[in-house]
Amino acid sequence: MDDVLISGGRIVTAVDDYVADILIRNGKIETIGRVIEAPSAERYDATGLLVMPGGVDVHTHMEFPLGDAETCDTFESGTRSAAFGGTTTIIDFALQKQGESAKLTLEQRLAVAEPQASVNYGFHIILTDVRPEVLTELPDLIDTEGVSSFKMFMAYPGVLMMSDADIFKTMRVVGHHGGMVNIHAENGGVIQVLIEEALAQGNTSPKYHALTRPAIMEAEASHRAIRLAELAEVPVYLVHLSAKEALESVVEARDRGLPAFAETCPHYLFLTSDEYERPGFEAAKYVMTPPLRDHQCQHALWRGLKFDDLQIVSTDHCPFCFNENLYGLNRSKQLGQGNFEKIPNGAPGVELRLPLLFDGGVKGGKISLNRFVQLTSTAPAKMFGLFPRKGAIAIGSDADLVLFDPDKPHTISVSTHHSNVDYSLYEGRCVIGKVEKVFLRGELIVDGDHWLGRKGGGTYQKRSASGVF
Repeated sequence: MDDVLISGGRIVTAVDDYVADILIRNGKIETIGRVIEAPSAERYDATGLLVMPGGVDVHTHMEFPLGDAETCDTFESGTRSAAFGGTTTIIDFALQKQGESAKLTLEQRLAVAEPQASVNYGFHIILTDVRPEVLTELPDLIDTEGVSSFKMFMAYPGVLMMSDADIFKTMRVVGHHGGMVNIHAENGGVIQVLIEEALAQGNTSPKYHALTRPAIMEAEASHRAIRLAELAEVPVYLVHLSAKEALESVVEARDRGLPAFAETCPHYLFLTSDEYERPGFEAAKYVMTPPLRDHQCQHALWRGLKFDDLQIVSTDHCPFCFNENLYGLNRSKQLGQGNFEKIPNGAPGVELRLPLLFDGGVKGGKISLNRFVQLTSTAPAKMFGLFPRKGAIAIGSDADLVLFDPDKPHTISVSTHHSNVDYSLYEGRCVIGKVEKVFLRGELIVDGDHWLGRKGGGTYQKRSASGVF
């Protein structure tokens, strides 16, 4: 590869903020200096732009089966969309089927992603069947295959929900080998009772998705997950935390010195349960799990981000088309017409994380610029065993870099995004701050509105220990 020189940019990391040049050689950062002379290098002028480490999104669902539906972004379209949003590494999910080995689950998912992904990728394994022989596989997956995180559900009984005993057994095994369990924390049993009652009363519209998944049931499960991890003496990570009451459990645990961590998502920071009052079936666009909460919860989440009670902002990019999609009308949100329980749970977002959080967080005075980089790149890289290859601008780190214009306004619209999904949660919203250029291991893959990346150009990331933060 030819040398690449990025000159005159304002380099911003989780701890630094200065103007300098960056010389890239063989896909890695070779030199950082005030003025670098490299006449043979391919030069990019970053004057007036922020130069940040590429975003790391540790919660995405590309071409992912969920019940009768499947997400509409392939690894090709989804990673292209991620790149345009300044994300150069994703950690997606491999879903174990009943009776299947965890190793086979990973192998099958790698075979799907490798020929398509245009940014770096890794996997969490979703465990649904922890027979003794599966538990014996987990240490080797951590040590050899670089999968150091495993997701388990406390929700969706009969489909994904695991017992407390199975969660506890898994925590002990993976935790003692440098792994971590990620928990979807909702009390699935009680929620199912509320769902059945609502349907029996003829309450079938999308807003009942939210009304049957109350914040207190997220709080109860979060508290229970933390206590299980405390007994197992391992770190725990709560995914897509949405409720003030759930955050209180995390704060209490961290105040006692426990390694309890959590992420939240942009839709919980910028949207509220008011969206469920949209007329007709339109509210189905906002059906994700957990559901959107009220303004009080939003305030608590922003405070949690500021004071490190929440460590990461990920997207939970789980896009289902509102109308016809790649898999047909019966695999889209329309599947839930007449029964909110059948609406595929999930929403798009992988392309919008950086501009939304910059505009609403940094420009809005809620978080600092350094904290912005910490939440979107450095912390996820550290939490899931990718740092300092990712999440850093340092000598020897991979040259995954974003050039970001902090003053450029643009309007969010389905007409300009790069996902396969047919709507945006934020249609018509104007934000300040736009990704201008994206480099993947020193190769320019996004240049303004132009796609220069390659299908299959991403590489699988073997990860070291998770939960070491």
